[in-house]
Amino acid sequence: MPTKKQAAASNFKDFTPYKVKKGEEYMNEKQKDHFRGMLLQWKSELMEEVDRTVSHMKDDAANFPDPADRATQEEEFSLELRTRDRERKLIKKIDSTLNLIDADDYGFCDACGVEIGIQRLEARPTATQCIDCKTLDEIKERQQVG
Repeated sequence: MPTKKQAAASNFKDFTPYKVKKGEEYMNEKQKDHFRGMLLQWKSELMEEVDRTVSHMKDDAANFPDPADRATQEEEFSLELRTRDRERKLIKKIDSTLNLIDADDYGFCDACGVEIGIQRLEARPTATQCIDCKTLDEIKERQQVG
Protein backbone atom coordinates (compact mmCIF):
# COMPACT_ATOMS: atom_id res chain seq x y z
CA MET A 1 0.00 0.00 0.00
CA PRO A 2 1.31 3.50 -0.76
CA THR A 3 2.22 5.77 2.11
CA LYS A 4 0.18 8.87 2.87
CA LYS A 5 2.84 11.02 1.19
CA GLN A 6 2.84 8.87 -1.95
CA ALA A 7 -0.96 8.97 -2.13
CA ALA A 8 -0.99 12.76 -1.81
CA ALA A 9 1.72 13.10 -4.45
CA SER A 10 -0.21 10.90 -6.87
CA ASN A 11 -3.17 13.30 -6.85
CA PHE A 12 -3.13 15.33 -10.03
CA LYS A 13 -0.01 13.61 -11.39
CA ASP A 14 -0.72 15.02 -14.86
CA PHE A 15 -1.66 18.41 -13.42
CA THR A 16 -0.82 21.53 -15.40
CA PRO A 17 -1.56 24.84 -13.64
CA TYR A 18 -4.08 27.03 -15.39
CA LYS A 19 -2.56 30.14 -16.98
CA VAL A 20 -4.92 33.08 -16.60
CA LYS A 21 -4.88 35.37 -19.62
CA LYS A 22 -5.03 39.13 -19.16
CA GLY A 23 -8.62 40.35 -19.08
CA GLU A 24 -10.01 36.82 -18.88
CA GLU A 25 -13.36 36.47 -17.10
CA TYR A 26 -13.25 34.54 -13.82
CA MET A 27 -14.72 31.02 -13.99
CA ASN A 28 -15.23 31.00 -17.73
CA GLU A 29 -15.82 27.70 -19.56
CA LYS A 30 -12.08 26.97 -19.97
CA GLN A 31 -11.50 27.38 -16.25
CA LYS A 32 -14.53 25.27 -15.36
CA ASP A 33 -13.33 22.55 -17.75
CA HIS A 34 -9.87 22.72 -16.15
CA PHE A 35 -11.30 22.15 -12.66
CA ARG A 36 -13.83 19.58 -13.83
CA GLY A 37 -10.94 17.59 -15.34
CA MET A 38 -8.91 17.88 -12.14
CA LEU A 39 -11.84 16.72 -10.01
CA LEU A 40 -12.73 13.82 -12.30
CA GLN A 41 -9.10 12.64 -12.34
CA TRP A 42 -8.90 12.88 -8.55
CA LYS A 43 -12.15 10.95 -8.17
CA SER A 44 -10.92 8.29 -10.59
CA GLU A 45 -7.69 7.86 -8.60
CA LEU A 46 -9.65 7.54 -5.36
CA MET A 47 -11.95 4.93 -6.90
CA GLU A 48 -8.94 2.94 -8.13
CA GLU A 49 -7.55 3.00 -4.59
CA VAL A 50 -10.86 1.64 -3.26
CA ASP A 51 -10.67 -1.23 -5.77
CA ARG A 52 -7.07 -1.96 -4.76
CA THR A 53 -8.04 -2.05 -1.09
CA VAL A 54 -10.90 -4.46 -1.70
CA SER A 55 -8.71 -6.84 -3.67
CA HIS A 56 -5.87 -6.49 -1.13
CA MET A 57 -8.20 -7.34 1.75
CA LYS A 58 -9.63 -10.34 -0.11
CA ASP A 59 -6.20 -11.65 -1.13
CA ASP A 60 -4.49 -11.10 2.20
CA ALA A 61 -7.32 -12.18 4.49
CA ALA A 62 -6.01 -15.12 6.46
CA ASN A 63 -6.92 -16.79 9.68
CA PHE A 64 -3.57 -16.74 11.43
CA PRO A 65 -3.23 -19.23 14.30
CA ASP A 66 -1.09 -16.75 16.23
CA PRO A 67 -3.26 -14.15 18.01
CA ALA A 68 -0.58 -11.46 17.59
CA ASP A 69 -0.46 -11.99 13.81
CA ARG A 70 -4.24 -11.93 13.65
CA ALA A 71 -4.37 -8.70 15.68
CA THR A 72 -1.75 -7.09 13.44
CA GLN A 73 -3.74 -7.96 10.33
CA GLU A 74 -6.98 -6.70 11.86
CA GLU A 75 -5.32 -3.43 12.83
CA GLU A 76 -3.91 -3.04 9.30
CA PHE A 77 -7.35 -3.65 7.79
CA SER A 78 -8.92 -1.24 10.28
CA LEU A 79 -6.50 1.53 9.25
CA GLU A 80 -7.18 0.88 5.57
CA LEU A 81 -10.92 1.00 6.11
CA ARG A 82 -10.67 4.29 8.02
CA THR A 83 -8.64 5.75 5.16
CA ARG A 84 -11.17 4.50 2.62
CA ASP A 85 -13.99 6.01 4.69
CA ARG A 86 -12.26 9.41 4.57
CA GLU A 87 -11.82 8.98 0.82
CA ARG A 88 -15.50 8.04 0.47
CA LYS A 89 -16.41 11.33 2.12
CA LEU A 90 -13.98 13.13 -0.18
CA ILE A 91 -15.60 11.49 -3.23
CA LYS A 92 -18.98 12.84 -2.05
CA LYS A 93 -17.42 16.29 -1.70
CA ILE A 94 -15.92 16.00 -5.20
CA ASP A 95 -19.37 15.05 -6.56
CA SER A 96 -20.98 18.06 -4.88
CA THR A 97 -18.20 20.29 -6.26
CA LEU A 98 -18.85 18.95 -9.77
CA ASN A 99 -22.52 19.84 -9.25
CA LEU A 100 -21.45 23.39 -8.30
CA ILE A 101 -19.49 23.64 -11.55
CA ASP A 102 -22.53 22.48 -13.53
CA ALA A 103 -24.72 25.03 -11.70
CA ASP A 104 -22.24 27.88 -12.37
CA ASP A 105 -21.73 28.40 -8.62
CA TYR A 106 -18.16 27.11 -8.46
CA GLY A 107 -15.27 29.34 -7.47
CA PHE A 108 -17.19 31.76 -5.28
CA CYS A 109 -17.12 31.88 -1.47
CA ASP A 110 -20.21 30.43 0.21
CA ALA A 111 -19.87 32.93 3.07
CA CYS A 112 -19.17 36.27 1.38
CA GLY A 113 -19.58 35.60 -2.35
CA VAL A 114 -16.16 36.83 -3.50
CA GLU A 115 -13.94 34.91 -5.92
CA ILE A 116 -12.01 32.13 -4.19
CA GLY A 117 -9.18 32.40 -6.71
CA ILE A 118 -7.62 30.05 -9.26
CA GLN A 119 -4.49 29.24 -7.23
CA ARG A 120 -6.46 28.40 -4.07
CA LEU A 121 -8.82 26.20 -6.08
CA GLU A 122 -5.90 24.41 -7.71
CA ALA A 123 -4.44 23.72 -4.26
CA ARG A 124 -7.85 22.71 -2.87
CA PRO A 125 -10.33 22.10 -5.72
CA THR A 126 -13.18 21.38 -3.29
CA ALA A 127 -12.77 24.70 -1.42
CA THR A 128 -16.04 26.51 -0.80
CA GLN A 129 -14.68 29.51 1.06
CA CYS A 130 -12.18 32.24 0.27
CA ILE A 131 -9.02 32.25 2.35
CA ASP A 132 -10.26 35.09 4.59
CA CYS A 133 -13.55 33.39 5.51
CA LYS A 134 -11.82 30.03 6.02
CA THR A 135 -9.24 31.65 8.30
CA LEU A 136 -12.01 33.27 10.37
CA ASP A 137 -13.83 29.93 10.65
CA GLU A 138 -10.66 28.23 11.86
CA ILE A 139 -10.04 30.96 14.43
CA LYS A 140 -13.63 30.64 15.72
CA GLU A 141 -13.28 26.86 15.87
CA ARG A 142 -10.04 27.08 17.85
CA GLN A 143 -11.67 29.50 20.30
CA GLN A 144 -14.66 27.19 20.80
CA VAL A 145 -12.63 23.99 21.16
CA GLY A 146 -9.86 25.60 23.13
